[in-house]
Amino acid sequence: MHGKRIALCASRKLDEMTTLIEKQGGTAIIRPAQGTVFSKGSELGEEMRTVIAMRPDWIVFTTGIGFEALLEAADREGMAAQWHRTIKEANVAARGYKTVTALKQIGVTPVAASEDGTTKGLIAALYGHDFAEKNVVVQLYGDTAPALKQFFLARGASYTQLFPYRHVAPDRETLETLYREIIGREVDAVCFTSAMQVRFFFSFAREKQDITPLLEAFRTDVVACAVGKVTQEALEEEGVSRVIAPEHERMGAMIVTLARYFQQ
Repeated sequence: MHGKRIALCASRKLDEMTTLIEKQGGTAIIRPAQGTVFSKGSELGEEMRTVIAMRPDWIVFTTGIGFEALLEAADREGMAAQWHRTIKEANVAARGYKTVTALKQIGVTPVAASEDGTTKGLIAALYGHDFAEKNVVVQLYGDTAPALKQFFLARGASYTQLFPYRHVAPDRETLETLYREIIGREVDAVCFTSAMQVRFFFSFAREKQDITPLLEAFRTDVVACAVGKVTQEALEEEGVSRVIAPEHERMGAMIVTLARYFQQ
C-alpha cells in the first residue's frame, strides 16, 4: 500500500483504520459519507400505528437493529401487544441471520430469509410467493434497497417503507470533494463501510447528472472497497463493476484485503 491514498467514508473506527493504512505505507483521507442518524420518537409511533391499521400481508425486516428499534418504539408508545400481533398475523421475511435471530425473541420464524444477509439472497427466497395486490411493509435502515422495492412493485404489491431512524445526508462539500478526487484519480481506493454511505454518495453524484466519469474511474484506476456483502451489493447496484471485500465483515479485514489487492 506504499504511496497509496485511501479515502475512508466511515464516521467511526477512523483511528484504527488510519493506523492500519499508515503501517503499510499508505495515506488515509477522511471523507465521511455516513450522514447523521436521529431517533424518530413519536413520529415513528404514528408510522407504526398506520402499519398496524393496514394489517399488512407481508412484513420484511432487513436489519436486526431496525427490528429491535421497532420493538422498543412499540413498548415506549404503549402498543407492544398490537405490534407483536401485527407481525405474527403477517407473512414475515428477513434479511440476514442477525434479523432471523432477533425475530426469535417474539417467537416468529420467517417464511423467507436470506442467511447471507444480501438483498439478492432475500429476493431469491421470495420467488414463488404471490404478491399481487398484497400490502407489503419493508423495514429499512439507511439503505433504501431499490432492488427490493422494484421486486415487489413489479409483482403488483402495495409497497410501504418503514424507517426506524431519520437519516440526514452528509455534508455536500465533503461529497463534492470525494467525487472530484475520484474522477481526478487523486485517490487510489475508496473504502465504504455501510450501504448508507454508498447511497448518499451515488445519489449526490447522480444529481450532478455526471455518473459516467465516476463509474469509469472505479472501473479503471480507483478501487472500490466494501466492508461486507451488503455494502458490496449496494455498490454493484449503483453500477460499480469492480468491488473488493473481505471474507469476514470487519473494518480491519477490509484494510488488509485492500493491501493484498495492491500487492498483486
